[in-house]
Amino acid sequence: MDFKQIQLNSQKIMDNVSQVIFGKDEEIRLILAAMMAGGHVLLEDVPGTGKTVLAKALAKSFDCEFSRVQFTPDLLPSELTGINFYNLKSGEFNFRQGSLFANIVLADEINRATPRTQSGLLESMEERQITVDGTTYPLPSPYFVIATQNPIETQGTFPLPEAQLDRFLIQLRLGYPDDAESVSILQKHIDGVPLARIGAVCSMLEFEQMQEGTRSVYIHNDVYKYIVEISSKTRKHEDVLLGVSTRGMLALTRMAQAFCAIEGRDFVTPKDIVELIPYVFPHRIVLKGGLKNRPLAALSIVQGIIEEVKVPVEEFKKG
Repeated sequence: MDFKQIQLNSQKIMDNVSQVIFGKDEEIRLILAAMMAGGHVLLEDVPGTGKTVLAKALAKSFDCEFSRVQFTPDLLPSELTGINFYNLKSGEFNFRQGSLFANIVLADEINRATPRTQSGLLESMEERQITVDGTTYPLPSPYFVIATQNPIETQGTFPLPEAQLDRFLIQLRLGYPDDAESVSILQKHIDGVPLARIGAVCSMLEFEQMQEGTRSVYIHNDVYKYIVEISSKTRKHEDVLLGVSTRGMLALTRMAQAFCAIEGRDFVTPKDIVELIPYVFPHRIVLKGGLKNRPLAALSIVQGIIEEVKVPVEEFKKG
């Protein structure tokens, strides 16, 4: 699929979601880019900002299998992965698929489940497969997890471990709408539920072709070096215990390719990298003890590093 068609299809999807989520065009674009890059998204914000509705609207925009899991302290790992049960009729054990067997999985309030249950997502998010009792089952393709969590309420929650956070391509917040957007929301919802009025605008085959097309977006060698230098400095910073991993660098690279493809461009610029880093890097950084308000502190460190590193000024168009 060429970049013009990718841009047209992407706009069609974003316009569809925008019928439900108002004033969040940039956030919708970022989430779609993460999906096209083959990554997963963590939405962190206070209740009532539209996190779950946004995830459902995205899922409805595709002709795909969708699964919503409400994470609670009593949720078992087997409910996610599946279980082998004894079939009395056949006299054999049969595998019953869990909630993760879908193209798009909404993990609602993911931090309310225990670490044991959270770990059930690790293999699926990284390897697109699930292993139960020694047997490995492939997950549908494409596969995408969008998780939500409330950063304010801590009672009855379990913080996501670093290994889990690192598997999310981006982390972002929706925030409250402005006054004009709030009026639009009230007007749209007074006549019913907008979510019920939207349908699929993209097939899974089309989306896989879009994903394939993003991989041909050109990245100049100087842009690669720029990504590596910023990542390296996060590991050497005096306030950082654990900097951005190799997985984090790859995540930024793939995210940049998808972001440019959505805009109909076939090359990545340093400006794209600077724009995307605040969503890809901060949640992967572990700060040293004593630093409070981790997300904002990590973001501040990343922004300071960006200002220190010299921006490449070469021509980045292919050929």
